[in-house]
Amino acid sequence: MEKTNQQYDHVMGVCTDIFTRKMSDYGTAWRILRPVSITDQIFIKAQRIRTLEEKGDTKVGEGIRPEFIGIINYAIMGLIQLELGTADTELPAEETLAHYHRWFAVAKNLMQAKNHDYGEAWRQMRVSSYTDLILMKLKRVKQIEDNQGKTDISEGIDANYLDIINYAVFAMIKIDFENHKK
Repeated sequence: MEKTNQQYDHVMGVCTDIFTRKMSDYGTAWRILRPVSITDQIFIKAQRIRTLEEKGDTKVGEGIRPEFIGIINYAIMGLIQLELGTADTELPAEETLAHYHRWFAVAKNLMQAKNHDYGEAWRQMRVSSYTDLILMKLKRVKQIEDNQGKTDISEGIDANYLDIINYAVFAMIKIDFENHKK
C-alpha cells in the first residue's frame, strides 16, 4: 500500500502542477460552467482516450496521458462546482487550491479504503478498462443530472466524480510506472 500511496502522490503532484499553471493562465474561468458542462468536458476527454486506444495513433500529437490529467482536474472542478455552485466571478487562487487539495485528499482516502477491501485488484486491470469504467460512470452522472440529482438507491454525482478521479489516477500510475499503454 505504501507504493500505491507514493505513486498516487506522484500523480497528484503532476495534476496539481498542471492545474496551478493553467489557473495562472486562465484564472478560474471554469467557475462559470454548470456541472453538466463539466460532465460533458470529462466525457469528451474519456471518449478521445477510447478512440486513441482503439485506433492506436493520434493526429494532434497528444496521447492519452494528458487526457487522464484533464479528467482528474475537471472532476475536481466538478466537485468544487457541486459544492459552491456556478459563479460569474473568479475564485481567489489560494481558496481554489484549498478546495482542490481537499477534494484530491477525499479521493485518495476513498482509494485507500477501497484498496483495503479490494486488495489492489486495480493493478491487474488494463488502462482501457479504466477508460470504459470512466465512460460508464459518466453515463450514470448524466442520468442523475437528467433526474435533477435525484437517486433512489444509488450514489450521487459527487461519488461518481470521486470514482472517476481514482480510475484516472490508476491509469496514470499504470502509464507512468508500469509502462502499460492499453
